[in-house]
Amino acid sequence: MAASLASAPRSTFASMFSLHGQTALVTGGTRGIGRAMTLALAEAGANIILVQRDRADITTKVAVEDLGRDVWIYEAELSVSASVAALIPSVLEDGHKIDILLNCAGIQKRHPSHQFPTDDWNEILQVNLTTVFTLCRDVGAHMLEHRPDPGGRRGAIINVASLLSFQGGITVPAYAASKGGVAQLTKALSNEWAGKGICVNAIAPGYIVTEMNSALIHDDDRAKSILGRIPAGRWGLPDDFKGPVVFLASEASRYVTGEILMVDGGWMGR
Repeated sequence: MAASLASAPRSTFASMFSLHGQTALVTGGTRGIGRAMTLALAEAGANIILVQRDRADITTKVAVEDLGRDVWIYEAELSVSASVAALIPSVLEDGHKIDILLNCAGIQKRHPSHQFPTDDWNEILQVNLTTVFTLCRDVGAHMLEHRPDPGGRRGAIINVASLLSFQGGITVPAYAASKGGVAQLTKALSNEWAGKGICVNAIAPGYIVTEMNSALIHDDDRAKSILGRIPAGRWGLPDDFKGPVVFLASEASRYVTGEILMVDGGWMGR
């Protein structure tokens, strides 16, 4: 054991967080938290494969290019299983090597639980959970074929969970179920792949100023109640996720796996 520790490669502090020469595949990278995390990965040196519904929105692509990184857009409809299943084979056929997977795409719909439409339930579970599994499975299989780096690392997978991975929420049973599933999926995959050089973790956002939370933000009573429970004294911002995602994508977190990292201003500790 002592010999193993002594022979472990050592990196400078700065190089531990560098993603130069790596490629990250990202879903949900065109707005909000996903866009901020995508730009953080690019700022750390990664080239980016953006998975989008269509090619019309090029704002993130242009921003990544402005950072001097390569960027490619692949089209996929994440609510359609056949489209998701075809995605990674297409990316790999084009010769890309995926070092980082960031599953950030997600949808939300609100209805009283006794009136929640089955179609909405199925769509949310497909986008938020089944698609996440499919991409983890397919990218994970690809990463297992990588030659490990000197530290034994083959890749990093980062899923986006939620406070509702732990709490039930109100009028969001499908979203809560999907995000609870993401947390457990993250742990299950880590159990299988950590010893093979793939770190699988998740980031769980708290209450963040994004379009998905617009209904809460514009409900004065709910917004005031939420703010009063956040020890940090403010709602989160998308840029609050830049540091956490680079940490989990980089060598700096090589002994961190199966974790759900809360980025919530202290909400869950209250």
